[in-house]
Amino acid sequence: MYEDKTLVCKECGKEFVFTAGEQEFYAEKGFENEPQRCKACRDARKNANKNGRVMYTGVCASCGQEAKVPFEPKEGKPIYCSECFAKKDQN
Repeated sequence: MYEDKTLVCKECGKEFVFTAGEQEFYAEKGFENEPQRCKACRDARKNANKNGRVMYTGVCASCGQEAKVPFEPKEGKPIYCSECFAKKDQN
């Protein structure tokens, strides 16, 4: 049903293959637009956003260890380290 397509990355201008498997995945997820960037440019863009994030440090309300969070902790509001936050979400 799907066939590999060669697309041109709008970021670097190089050609990349939009595979039949990727097209099927996009269709299953309901994505209507084809990717506009190659895998390397998508990854670089994703990592650039992460590196620009400011992280704040505080004390985990559950275990007392250091916790890094992407928002400024407020007095009286608990923060959690990533392990305790994951456990809290499972309950």
